[in-house]
Amino acid sequence: MTDVDTGRRVRVLALAQLANSVGDGAFYACSALFFIRVVGLSPAQVGIALTVGWSTGILAGVPAGQLADRYGARRMTGVFAVATAAALGGFLVIRSFPLFVLLACCYAACQAGLTASRQALLVGLIEPARRTAVRARLQSVSNAGLAAGAGLGALVLWADSRPAYLSAFALDAASFLAAALLIRRLPEAAAPVPAGPEPGRLAVLRDRPYALITLLNAVMCLNMPLLSLALPLWIAERTDAPAPMGAIVLTVNMLCVVLWQVRVARRVTDPGTAARASGHAGWVLLVACGAYAVSGMVGGAWVASAVLLAAALVQVFGEMVQAASGWEVGFTLARPDRQGQYQGFFGMAPQLARMLGPVLLTSLLLGWGTPGWLVLGGLFVVSGLAMRPAVRLAERRRGADSRSGAAERHRGVVHHFPGRPLSRRTPHGRR
Repeated sequence: MTDVDTGRRVRVLALAQLANSVGDGAFYACSALFFIRVVGLSPAQVGIALTVGWSTGILAGVPAGQLADRYGARRMTGVFAVATAAALGGFLVIRSFPLFVLLACCYAACQAGLTASRQALLVGLIEPARRTAVRARLQSVSNAGLAAGAGLGALVLWADSRPAYLSAFALDAASFLAAALLIRRLPEAAAPVPAGPEPGRLAVLRDRPYALITLLNAVMCLNMPLLSLALPLWIAERTDAPAPMGAIVLTVNMLCVVLWQVRVARRVTDPGTAARASGHAGWVLLVACGAYAVSGMVGGAWVASAVLLAAALVQVFGEMVQAASGWEVGFTLARPDRQGQYQGFFGMAPQLARMLGPVLLTSLLLGWGTPGWLVLGGLFVVSGLAMRPAVRLAERRRGADSRSGAAERHRGVVHHFPGRPLSRRTPHGRR
């Protein structure tokens, strides 16, 4: 594959990511009020439905990824994008709580499938040495799109009318259809050579080292709900800074990712450097937690705001290092012939953080104050440092699988891939 081919594929992936993220930015900004004011649900009903929906998404990631392994990552990326658009279209017309819960489950499951298949497609189309760098570029594009979409969502909230809310959801649905059309311009990812003996269905559920890495990454991903939920509450209740500082900190975070995520990711080139980067990210996030704790001790709006901005800059650096580390180990330590289900499983990490983070973080930070910040920072350090032995364990397993697979191929066994007829070599080497 030439650099020209790779560049074209990256551009298409980036455009599809941008289309999705602009729509999602508008969705995240105004969805809660849409569900309450247009659909007619109570805040409690919205909370219950979304909790059930995102829980369904967590469970759907691995089976959806298996579909990408079986039918092709490019094909299933398009299918899940269209299905997500259909679910968003459903929100425009449903008005009953049971149907809303069902639709929320469908939407979350389709989003989980889209994430898994899109990651598997990236693995299949981009050579290993460039995957993390490309994923960093996609993350940068995604943050830019989310910021633009959030701006559109702010206009919708300002208008605060039924047509405006409906337009935002229609825009989100159209963005997924546009992404599906863009993905059709890419080739299907080639079926990789198996890394070991035929694993059977849902092999990732029996891969304990990879499960441990996913769990550690989920702890590191607590920085996501920290920024979006816990920190604004901390600013409003425990500091002298004005409440809008929560939005300012979030904006600073997104801009920094747009500007520097690609540069930060260049230092992560293999599982070894990824494991070391995870440890460094843990220490950086501990420093950020300490700075956030200080913001609640100082007096005056200007001083508190300055401390919060400094802490935010430290946090975003740790976040970017941790993200690059997670992408590298998630891609490299997965079975090459089961990338769909492995990426679906690894994608559970941020979803678990978003689901469990609100209760955990509000209890720690608002309930305990400074000690809670230090406990959270300690969790980041322990998880970051534990990534190195977990990666070594996973590498040993991959090496054992590779040796076993090579031995079977030497004996003339041909593995059966989904969608391909089973075949074996004849004694004379003919089929």
